Amino acid sequence: MEPDHLQTARLELSAPTTADVAAIHAACQDAEIQRYTTVPSPYLREDAEHFIELTAAWWADGTQPTWAIRYDGRLAGMIGLAKIDTGAPEVGYWIARDARRQNIAVEAATAVIDWAFADDRPAVERVEWRAVVGNIGSARIARRLGFRYEGLLRQAHLNSLGRADLWIGGLLRQDDRTPQEWPLPLG
Repeated sequence: MEPDHLQTARLELSAPTTADVAAIHAACQDAEIQRYTTVPSPYLREDAEHFIELTAAWWADGTQPTWAIRYDGRLAGMIGLAKIDTGAPEVGYWIARDARRQNIAVEAATAVIDWAFADDRPAVERVEWRAVVGNIGSARIARRLGFRYEGLLRQAHLNSLGRADLWIGGLLRQDDRTPQEWPLPLG
């Protein structure tokens, strides 16, 4: 599959390139990104270089489309759909610390979910969201996107810092995407 370019009112979503290595490396020094995602810790420049190679392979084999989120011409984060070939991909994203609290993740995720549920991808019936328990920011974003909270996956997250419980939510192709009530204290 060739990388798709997505455009929103404020954002450009495109395949990450070698020109993004320094910005990815800098953003992934954030302890929250290391805690709540599967990026290595410590995060080395070589990790960013390897990530660029991986995203190209994922686009080529059609298993994990991944976009760099660009805002005002700079890298603001990453977003992707893991295991899209299953028909129930998991949306994952991180936003650089200096780009948070600007609704960038909601805008980017809306574009990616629209892409996943497009008529030319009829096999995608569900998009999943997962976050490490305690990642309130990600949970607020998922709730705003219309995800339904579905429960807790015990010790399902594994990264270089260890194991953690995950919250899980789902969004079906036919679901109304209005914000949903969740049984979590999200404030």
